[in-house]
Amino acid sequence: MASSSLWQRFQRYFLYYRDLDFSLDISRMKFPEDFFERTQPKIEKAFAAMRKLESGAIANPTEKRMVGHYWLRNPTLAPTAEIRREIEGTINRVKKFAEDVHAGKIAAENGKRFRHVLLIGIGGSALGPQFVADALGSSHDPMDIFFFDNTDPDGFDRVFERMDDLLSQTLVIVISKSGGTKETRNGMLETEERFRDKQLPFNKHAVAVTGAGSDLDKYAEENKWVARFPMYDWVGGRTSVMSAVGLLPMALEGFDIDNFLAGAAAMDERTRAPDVARNAAMLLALMWYYAGNGKGDKDMVILPYKDRLALFAKYLQQLVMESLGKEKDFDGKTVHQGIAVYGNKGSTDQHAYVQQLRDGVLNFFLTFVEVRRDRPSKRFEVEDGVTSGDYLQGFLRGTRSALY
Repeated sequence: MASSSLWQRFQRYFLYYRDLDFSLDISRMKFPEDFFERTQPKIEKAFAAMRKLESGAIANPTEKRMVGHYWLRNPTLAPTAEIRREIEGTINRVKKFAEDVHAGKIAAENGKRFRHVLLIGIGGSALGPQFVADALGSSHDPMDIFFFDNTDPDGFDRVFERMDDLLSQTLVIVISKSGGTKETRNGMLETEERFRDKQLPFNKHAVAVTGAGSDLDKYAEENKWVARFPMYDWVGGRTSVMSAVGLLPMALEGFDIDNFLAGAAAMDERTRAPDVARNAAMLLALMWYYAGNGKGDKDMVILPYKDRLALFAKYLQQLVMESLGKEKDFDGKTVHQGIAVYGNKGSTDQHAYVQQLRDGVLNFFLTFVEVRRDRPSKRFEVEDGVTSGDYLQGFLRGTRSALY
């Protein structure tokens, strides 16, 4: 596409939220000028469905459940006063628990403060907290965090090797909505055994995040664990990072969970805007629909140019593929649809699969993610007037130009 045409499309299809310092550029997607007009009936249908879901309509007809992860970041939208109280009460409990742990009011059996967290979960119950820890964490966090997210014995041993001498000051968070997830149960049993070997009382170090009345909830109560926090039946694991699943480890790591929730709520408000040109979520959804012919004909590649976002593609992989990968639609029609998602980070990937994206089969569309601040510390120039971050930005723009 000629540079003059690109500039004209950029002016039309660039969105910027000044108050959030967030922008979206869809100008290089080659959709026709009348695409939004032609898809208007589908857009209106999607907005109507979203309003119903957020009002508490049944989203899972098989299990007769609502889906309400958006209420987690704005409890005032909850369909009942009881749900609102549950959400607000859990947030307050999480903050108080973390404060007490940091202050030493909740401490290990030997009186020492907890300095480490071992989180045992799988799927969204581990991947969400992993992504947040990797994206926001620093060496100055009051507690560092380790993860069990599989049932691989060697994987358990590798983690234990790193933290064997730390167990006496480790808080263990076991996360399972049903309480019956075998991978999580196995990780818990392996950890209990390791604590016994160290002659440490596991129950004095253990916290459960689970559904009320689940096997894990009962086990934690019977064994007098340190605390229990709820998982709601209207929140799926892949969207649970803003429930106690994600907020508890975040608070223990020292992150400001109020700001985290407020930022998500602010972005939610933008996604409710009926003006498509001002709604980043709807624009992205339309680009997915256009690129994949409405049924996922092309893979989605996620390429963030930031080491802290290396898990972003993995997180989106679960979020998108578990949500959209379906055999049948709501009417029972067989559709076999979904979007395959993969990616890692730039510029690393330019030395790997981007070669195929440039010269191979055109079976993908690509989302570039740019973080404008390269580092909080002093500026260092690798060449006269040029920083490493300038190179990173240049590689992004060069790869985008090569592909689009």
